[in-house]
Amino acid sequence: MTEKKHQLRTEALLRRESLPPATLIPWSRRIQERVIHFLPYLISPSVALYSPIGNEVATEEIRDHALRTGKKVFYPKLGGGENLDLVEVKSAEEMRLGRYGILEPGGDRRLEERDREGLAVFIPGIIFDHHGNRLGRGKGWYDRLIELLGEGPRFVALAYEFQVVKDLPVEEWDRKVRHIITERRVIDCDNVASQSGWLS
Repeated sequence: MTEKKHQLRTEALLRRESLPPATLIPWSRRIQERVIHFLPYLISPSVALYSPIGNEVATEEIRDHALRTGKKVFYPKLGGGENLDLVEVKSAEEMRLGRYGILEPGGDRRLEERDREGLAVFIPGIIFDHHGNRLGRGKGWYDRLIELLGEGPRFVALAYEFQVVKDLPVEEWDRKVRHIITERRVIDCDNVASQSGWLS
């Protein structure tokens, strides 16, 4: 199974990274536009975003909208033992380059227990299936984060349509997302049989 996951991850990553900005930027903007009209996001008092690397879906429009509308905004910060902490930011200027060259919060206002209720967590990945399974960068950061945050938050993946497949191989430590938002649709992974389908 590990070999199969590695093959799928490699193929999807090569495809994503080979696409030009002229193709991806409009898709990324459309995905972010879907997010800021997505009801679970709109009613969430707090959001956790990620800093994109390579050709991952951008998140700055979501960040700016969330800050403008009074939501608490958190980003991952790599702590000890390769675990991610969620740390609050009040503006984009608080972000600094972290250990792996990924932008992360410069401060230390960590997510508190009270912030977990209603929290919307937006998650990157390389490939996803309709059931909410995902393959990430291979470090297990987000699997551990999802496990740590428990049942309160709503986990939402941002992906391009070509990153979504019917099924992925799954291992017991893999953690699912509840929704996948692409440039074409919103997938409700809890209700795949009657999902909202394709959107214009």
